[in-house]
Amino acid sequence: MTPVITAVGFVINTALLFSVTRRLLGVPVGWIRTLVVAIVVTGGMSGFLELASERLGLVTDSGQLGPSVDTTVAGLVLLLLVAWGVALGVGALVLLEALFPTGTLPSPVAFLRDLPARRRRSRRYGQIVGIAVRHGLGGFLRAGSRLPEDHDHARLGRRLRLAFSDGGVTFVKLGQMLATRPDVIGPDLAAELGQLQADTPPEDWAEIEATLRAELGDEWREAFAEFEEKPLAAASVGQVHRAVLADGSPVVVKVQRAGAEAQVRADLDIVTRMARWLERTTAWGRALGVRSLAEGFATSLREELDYLVEAANAVAVAAATGKDASDDDQVLVRVPTTYPALTTSRVLVMELVDGTPLSRADAAQGLDAPTRERLARALLASVLTQVLQTGVFHADLHAGNVLVERLGPGTTGGGAGPAAGVGGAGARLALLDYGAVGRLDRTARDAVGRLLFAVDRGDSLGAVDALCDVIDAPAGLDDRALEREVGAVISRVQHGSGGATTSVFGDLFVLVVRHGFTVPPQVAAAFRALGALEGTLQALDPELDLVTAARSSGQDYLGQRLGPQQMRAALEEQLVHVLPILQRLPRRVDGIAAAVQSGEAQVRVRWLADPSDRAFITGLVHHLVTTALASVLAVCGVLLLVADPGPALTPSIDLNPVLGGTLFLFAFVLASRALAAVFRAPR
Repeated sequence: MTPVITAVGFVINTALLFSVTRRLLGVPVGWIRTLVVAIVVTGGMSGFLELASERLGLVTDSGQLGPSVDTTVAGLVLLLLVAWGVALGVGALVLLEALFPTGTLPSPVAFLRDLPARRRRSRRYGQIVGIAVRHGLGGFLRAGSRLPEDHDHARLGRRLRLAFSDGGVTFVKLGQMLATRPDVIGPDLAAELGQLQADTPPEDWAEIEATLRAELGDEWREAFAEFEEKPLAAASVGQVHRAVLADGSPVVVKVQRAGAEAQVRADLDIVTRMARWLERTTAWGRALGVRSLAEGFATSLREELDYLVEAANAVAVAAATGKDASDDDQVLVRVPTTYPALTTSRVLVMELVDGTPLSRADAAQGLDAPTRERLARALLASVLTQVLQTGVFHADLHAGNVLVERLGPGTTGGGAGPAAGVGGAGARLALLDYGAVGRLDRTARDAVGRLLFAVDRGDSLGAVDALCDVIDAPAGLDDRALEREVGAVISRVQHGSGGATTSVFGDLFVLVVRHGFTVPPQVAAAFRALGALEGTLQALDPELDLVTAARSSGQDYLGQRLGPQQMRAALEEQLVHVLPILQRLPRRVDGIAAAVQSGEAQVRVRWLADPSDRAFITGLVHHLVTTALASVLAVCGVLLLVADPGPALTPSIDLNPVLGGTLFLFAFVLASRALAAVFRAPR
């Protein structure tokens, strides 16, 4: 029975110590570490008490109470020793909390479950670090590293481009995303990373067919009259095949590669982990905000993996496209039709557009100057409508995503009338690739619109006000310097030396970075879309006067906003908010006037009315009081320990050392509690 009793006593003591240490700390700590500390302290307590009792003369070698030792005194001393054992356990928990805060280490079950993934991730980490070192980027991974001000950014961009290219699909797309953020990485790095292209061979037909069968069912071929096994194009995530539906409609089928989602998600986990580490340990990571960049990139790429999202994006952009057409006019810019019944998260079926990408030199051959100008104006009007009116816009409108579609005589553009063109042959534009779509709320749309109008009017002050409304201005902004620089940009645009109205956004990116602005991702996407539009329009019609075209589109937009119906709707909306205030205003003004006249008017200010402010002050006072008490008790304890021993409690124990040890025990526990609260404070 003795081993059983001993085991039961050990469990009871461990449970008591487990509960006491957690209560003494006053903050939630991991139960596993607390249990381990409780077991260790309980296991060493019996031997420690036995040794201490013999050394202090409380018991003899035979285990009997020592001569001239009072039972009460022996009990108090042993209780003090037990309390010090508990206090040492509390101190061990505080030390563990300082080194490894609760939540930073996985539980044993999670660790064992994730062990295979950790092993794969470690191998991938090694590959990424090896690629970085091979391309001369290893120095930027060291803790505390920073980007020298005199660094050759063009050379760094080439190294990054090669490293991203070797890193695979996820890192290629990461480089392409960074190329669209010159406001963050600078124009030199952005220009170099803009050359990144994924060189991906097509996937075997057996894998593509397996995906089609898994997504559309075993009878998937019944939906198609024809399906070409050889892809039209192959990308890193998916590839495109030409097909004909059962009803004779020509379509393209975009099929996601087998394993692409798993590979991308695994790499995204590594990218976000590395971004957090780089922002925590390197100066350049904190300066660029790499964690925010990585999280935005991960969200965008996860959406790109879901073709249902891309189909919904196409429908949303279509709502703002083709609004340049009247009842008897042709729709000059359109979005290809998607087929929701045949679209899944890994398969996208869309109308086949028989056209030529504007990125090809012969795309606009055969079109006369008026037709080119008409198409370019329609594209500009469509993009401005997307950005300024609906707020849902194509965020990657480079020349390769715009097709010139030739129309035969009598062909209608969306069923709205005869095609316009030369020699009986018309043309229209089709917008492709809706993996990247931006969204702006009403406030941001109004601010971007005011920015465009200010640029057109040469109003630098209005442009700065619009900028400050649409992006986050830094503290201590030099308004006058920013206004002068914006005025210089506007002057270049208006006098034809700076390109077009759309190109002003590229120059504004440089300005906002230099002045410390923070550009929200969706606003950056709108700036990027408008900035990229200039090259696309120039490829379509090099002779187009973009300033005049943008002014015309802006006037049309302003005319719509100031039309009778729109003005009435805006006034009604404002009245809904203002009318209740106006109804209560006379009564409140009368009450204020009466209080002032009678001398009863008072101004009352409530300090710390916010609960969070009160909680902060309460926590601060708590920390100060705890620290002060710990300091006073520690000083008193030390003074008693070094002072005269005082009356003897036993032949080997004096009163003052016992009191000093007790006070120092309280000081130790209070200091541990204060430190635990500091280590558990929000970071």
